[in-house]
Amino acid sequence: MPTAEEDRASRRLAWCVAHLLRHAPHPVVTALIDRLDGPTRKYLCRDQWLPASAVTLLLRDGTAQDRHYIARNPRVVGRPLPGLPGPARYAARPGPSPELLREVGPGPFAPGELIGLLRRHGRRPRVPLTLLRMPHLLDPGLLLAEHARAPLPSGAVEALLLAGALPREACAALLDARTGDTYGPRWYRPAVRALRMGLLTCDELVAHVAPAPRTLLLGHLPAVPGLRWTLPEQAEMQSAVQRALRPVLGQDARRWAELPHRAAAFRGTLPELAAALAAGGPPAPGGVRHDPALARAVRHLAPDPGTAEPTGGWERELALVSLAVPMDTVDEDVRWVRDCLDRSLLTGADVIRHKVPACWALDEDQWLGDTGHPDRHDRPAAVLAARAEADRLFDAALGEDPAAWWRAARALPDFAGTLPELLARVTDGDSVSKRP
Repeated sequence: MPTAEEDRASRRLAWCVAHLLRHAPHPVVTALIDRLDGPTRKYLCRDQWLPASAVTLLLRDGTAQDRHYIARNPRVVGRPLPGLPGPARYAARPGPSPELLREVGPGPFAPGELIGLLRRHGRRPRVPLTLLRMPHLLDPGLLLAEHARAPLPSGAVEALLLAGALPREACAALLDARTGDTYGPRWYRPAVRALRMGLLTCDELVAHVAPAPRTLLLGHLPAVPGLRWTLPEQAEMQSAVQRALRPVLGQDARRWAELPHRAAAFRGTLPELAAALAAGGPPAPGGVRHDPALARAVRHLAPDPGTAEPTGGWERELALVSLAVPMDTVDEDVRWVRDCLDRSLLTGADVIRHKVPACWALDEDQWLGDTGHPDRHDRPAAVLAARAEADRLFDAALGEDPAAWWRAARALPDFAGTLPELLARVTDGDSVSKRP
């Protein structure tokens, strides 16, 4: 039976690991979770706000106990719990309408006939979902061959993800639309649905969504009505896109500025585009139309050049110093930081670099206020900038070394300095944790 002190230590470590999982690539996520002891792993799965990809990996590769605790976690919202989301809701709807029955008949539908109906009625997912509830035969091989020849409409793809009971490899292949239009009505919905259902993680979306401009836009998807990214999902997708591009583009502002022109005419996936850029591929043809949305997405994904003169003069200096001197109460601290953000004296990246302790810098509730849900922060630009800067720092210091990430996780609860200071100490091999 653990003591009260050991129980508190397990809860604090679970909280810190949950924050590190936001910024870690897949192999590191799995390695960090596997290093946790039983109580800490329970608190992580049952009590923490977990990234969507971490939940997916836990449900995919974790134990039955992990799945039991995740199902009890009230902070796992809209995630792939048994029967959710989507299929149960649509299954409760009435059967096919008389109009649809007159048009397509009662079934059963042969594989080729079903694909033709999905094409004809695939603008929205409602009718394809009804068709998939009617008697039919679905041949995944034929489906993927037809999709590779001419991509299915986004509504049909979303319905197949929801109710097609396809293997994960087939779900990933349905997101490859390189032979069709770059954009179409609601083109982003299948990718959002695949993550929301736990079929694919953000890194897997980056690896399989095509053409590449779609992936870049998913990294900074504007607020749209209906199904969309939540703020944590948007930050996680942004991280995955930057992980694919950072090894090739680094901090080179010129290459980031060239990216939208190269991407606009590229039909493959984003990793294939990155490989072509690394190999010095030919420039984009001159006739490619400039895409303002794509250029805007790349500007948001590119690292902050940090070359412009900071605004605010001595007020900015005071704001930066104040991050290292927490005020008497959290509420005062939150009011001051929010005021500095509103006056453009601070950015989310400044908070990550200068706020102490490091564990507070990684938790937006500590400097934007506790909203009870990470999607309700009213400064989304600051949150996304903070996550991007934390990604950059973790990648530069820790890379994909699970041992280094574990040292950072063990050190984080007790460290009183900034995040860059913590990472410098961890990578130098000097333990900053009071834990044995």
